[in-house]
Amino acid sequence: MATCLIVDDSEVIRLITRKILENLGHSAVEAPTAEEAVELCDADMPDVVFLDWDLPSLGALDFLKGLSEIKKPQRPAVVLCATENDGQQFALARAAGARYHILKPYELSTIRAVLEQAGVGEEQAEAAVS
Repeated sequence: MATCLIVDDSEVIRLITRKILENLGHSAVEAPTAEEAVELCDADMPDVVFLDWDLPSLGALDFLKGLSEIKKPQRPAVVLCATENDGQQFALARAAGARYHILKPYELSTIRAVLEQAGVGEEQAEAAVS
């Protein structure tokens, strides 16, 4: 079972993402801001971060910068979650540390596929349960 951090200012998106992750056998914590997400990562680094591009105050790139400054050996797989298929956004995020991206709105199959790309599949969750 992977621990996932959902960073999105939309409570609805965080709820939907959490339910999908829990249905796949993973645990999830939520942060509505980049600042809170960096603090959560500093306290307990997740395995995967689902990061909204458009955050209030500090944005996705600010979160990625803050994440890079945390001195812990474990690095999460960062999935950029965007509403537009903008290659420039993806390139900026990739350069800053996000390795994957998905487009909103997404569903279970999209989340499952990106987790598998990141090496975090349901088989890990099933193994943790048995």
